[in-house]
Amino acid sequence: MDVLWDRGEPVAVRDVVRALADRDLAYTTVMTVLNRLTKKGFVRREAGEGRAWYYAPVASREQYVARLMLDALSLTGDRETALAHFAQSMTPPEAEALSQALDER
Repeated sequence: MDVLWDRGEPVAVRDVVRALADRDLAYTTVMTVLNRLTKKGFVRREAGEGRAWYYAPVASREQYVARLMLDALSLTGDRETALAHFAQSMTPPEAEALSQALDER
């Protein structure tokens, strides 16, 4: 996902493999992961030149993390208490950013 987010445009499997060259991943492994991310709705796939498919994230990194946070909140039986604990653990600048976001709703 980091490679897709960093590129900012749809990329082919071979581009992701090149970006992850230091991890020595097989082309088919990267293709399998991208296809699984597509099936889970995190990535969209579109036809490119020739037979290649191009992949792009469905949501921004920030939207994805927000979704993870909401998923984590759904694991608790007391959502309000979990939110209160989260808010109390924030730094003052983070709390200010959250306050501004809530004011913009």
